[in-house]
Amino acid sequence: MKKLTYTFAGLAFIIGTFLGANYFFVGSALSDAIKSDSRNVGIEASAHYENYISTSVLVFDLKSVSDSNSPADIFRVFLQYASHMKSKRFDQVVLAHKGSVKFKLKGEYFKTLGEEFEDQNLVYTIRTFPENLYRPDGTQAFGTWTGGIIGVLGEQMNDFNKFHQDWYIKDMTLATTK
Repeated sequence: MKKLTYTFAGLAFIIGTFLGANYFFVGSALSDAIKSDSRNVGIEASAHYENYISTSVLVFDLKSVSDSNSPADIFRVFLQYASHMKSKRFDQVVLAHKGSVKFKLKGEYFKTLGEEFEDQNLVYTIRTFPENLYRPDGTQAFGTWTGGIIGVLGEQMNDFNKFHQDWYIKDMTLATTK
């Protein structure tokens, strides 16, 4: 019986260490980003390493969004978090909704978003973000557009809206209709 108690205590210590390390190294920065801007009220998200172990993959998991939040609010939180994490390097960043992987992006691009957050034109970032996204299977989620400026801008904004639909809005809509 004593051996079983020590085994459970050791297991609890190991799990606690992994969870604590995840919060310390990546989760607390997200918490700080959300709390730093009053417009972020109503958005709940978590961040952790993939499987809580793989430090080369960061998971940004959107948990809930209030009715008063817009896709722009969600994206702002993501960019604020990227800014908080700009000194870190990841091979990949996963965008999830309630634990379900929806999109991936290259870690290098996430770092660029963080570094450019204060200076880059937000409309440019919004327009070009979807073309940097990949589906969970690794295929590119959205293409790049060419042609006249008005047509390209319109298609890029359509892609940005579809990205939000596919990331969390469809799931939220399904949950409210059940």
